[in-house]
Amino acid sequence: TDWRSKRNNNLVEKAKDKLKDAARKKINIMTASIEAAKAGVTTGEWADTMREVFGEFRAPTGVTVSKSSDSESLPTLQKKVKEESKRLKRNIKLLIDNAIRALALPVLGIFFFLLLWQMLANNIVTSLGQFPGPTQVMEQSHNLVSEHNRERQKEAAFYERQEKRNAKKLEKNPDAKVKVRTYTGKATFFDQIITSLITVAFGFLIATIVAVPLGIVCGLSETAYRCVNPIIQTFKPVSPLAWLPLVTMVVSALYVSDDPFFEKSFLTSAFTVALCCLWPTVVNTIVGVASIDRDLVNVSRVLQLSPIVHIRKIVIPSAIPMIFTGLRLSLATGWMVLIAAEMLAQNPGLGKFIWDEFQNGSSNSLGRIIVAVLVLGLIGFG
Repeated sequence: TDWRSKRNNNLVEKAKDKLKDAARKKINIMTASIEAAKAGVTTGEWADTMREVFGEFRAPTGVTVSKSSDSESLPTLQKKVKEESKRLKRNIKLLIDNAIRALALPVLGIFFFLLLWQMLANNIVTSLGQFPGPTQVMEQSHNLVSEHNRERQKEAAFYERQEKRNAKKLEKNPDAKVKVRTYTGKATFFDQIITSLITVAFGFLIATIVAVPLGIVCGLSETAYRCVNPIIQTFKPVSPLAWLPLVTMVVSALYVSDDPFFEKSFLTSAFTVALCCLWPTVVNTIVGVASIDRDLVNVSRVLQLSPIVHIRKIVIPSAIPMIFTGLRLSLATGWMVLIAAEMLAQNPGLGKFIWDEFQNGSSNSLGRIIVAVLVLGLIGFG
C-alpha cells in the first residue's frame, strides 16, 4: 500500500502549522521539515508552505520542487536531508581546519618562541644585569607609554600657561607683541617612531623619483642601459655606513641656511636611505620595461605613438607589476638602512633611541632596546 494512503490528515496539518511557525520565526526550519516529512507532508506541500510564508521560494540546490509535485517519497526526502547534513558538516570541518591553519599555528609558534626566549633570558647575565625576558619587555613597553602620556601632559600645560600669559599681556596692552614658543621637551619613543617613518618616507620618495624614470630610460634604450649598468652594479652593494660620511659632508657643504626648513641630520639620514634603496627599483623597472610583449611594441609602432604616449599607454601599464615589486624591495631596504643612518647621523628616530639607550647603560636599557627592535619588525612586517 502507498505510504500516502496511511497518513493522518490531522498530523499533516499540525506538522504544516509547526513548519509555518518555524519558517516565520526562522528557527529550527530543518527540524520542522524532517518532522513534517515523517508526518506525511509531501515535498510539494512543503514547498507550498514555504511559498505561503516567504512568497517566491527557491528550493535548495539539488532538490527540484514544483507546486504540484507530491510524488516525492519519504525515503527520498530523508536521503536528501542526510546528504545536505553531511555536506554542511564537511563545510564546517573545512572552516575549522582553515581557522586552525590561519590562527592556531601562528599562535603556537609565537608561544614556543616566547617560551624559548624566557628560558634563554634566565641563563644570560650581561654587564647591565639579567637579559630581559618577555615579561620585562612588556613592562618597559608600558613604561614607554606612560612616559609618552606624561610628556603630552607637560606639553599641554606649557601651551596653556603660554596662552594665559599672552592673554594677560594683551589685556594690559592690546598693541603688545606676543611670542608663541614651541614646546621643546624631550622626544618620546612614539615621537621618534613618527620621525623615523617620515625620514624613510622622504628618502624613499627621492629614490622613487630618480629610480623609476632612470629604469624606464634604460629599459627602452640598449645604449643607455650599457652606459648605466656598470654604475648600478658598482654602487648597488655599497653599505649605508660607507655612504653616510660622504652624505654628511655634502649636506654640510651645500645646505647652508640661517633658518633651515630641514635639519641637517634629517637630510643626512634621508639621502643615505635614498642612495641605498635606489637600486632595487632601478633594476626591477629595467627588467619590467625590457620584457614588454613585442606585440604591444609593434602595435605602438603601427599606430605611430609619440614617445610620451608610448610610455604612458604601453610601457608603464605593462611594467607596473615589476615596478611595484622594486618599490616594495626598496622600501624594505630603506627601513633596514634607516637605523644605522640615524645612529651615526644622530637624527631623532628609532636608531638614535636605540643608541641612546645603549649609551645610557641602565638596568632598563636592554628591555627598551628590545621594544624598539620589536616595533621595527612589526612596522616592517606591516
